[in-house]
Amino acid sequence: MIAWILVLAQLFNGKRFRTLTLVDTYTRECLATHVGQSIRGIDVVSVLEGLIPLRGKPEHIRVDNGPEFISKDLDLWAYSNGVHLRFSRPGKPTDNAFMESFNGSLRDECLQSNWFLSLDDAKDKIETWRRDYNEYRPHSSLGYKTPADFAARYEAPDSLSG
Repeated sequence: MIAWILVLAQLFNGKRFRTLTLVDTYTRECLATHVGQSIRGIDVVSVLEGLIPLRGKPEHIRVDNGPEFISKDLDLWAYSNGVHLRFSRPGKPTDNAFMESFNGSLRDECLQSNWFLSLDDAKDKIETWRRDYNEYRPHSSLGYKTPADFAARYEAPDSLSG
């Protein structure tokens, strides 16, 4: 299963931006991030469409109840592609505990420890953090392998599928 969630941050001048993160909950890989002033359902669809040739189509996607996830664009895409959207219950972060933990790491290690001069600067720094997270950081839940190593050695059931 893959999971999405949004994280808020800001540029050096106080202007806010959002970071959309997509994580494969089996391999623990952060498959993609998308940074923007605002993120709409069509942006979520665009990121998913870009990943399908690389990882296959997911069966299920865990999302929260943000407007980008309850949008008609994502709903139509999911219906047309036979993908089930699994929504977290409002006020129940434990429904998506791994994503909450992942985004806590993203906030602590990247968003709160960097000075972002522009959206492009934020995209570059967040992508660098994502690669480090996937390729150089072992996870105890993966037998102390990195997410990239784990994914390469133990193919996830049905790729992105849950």
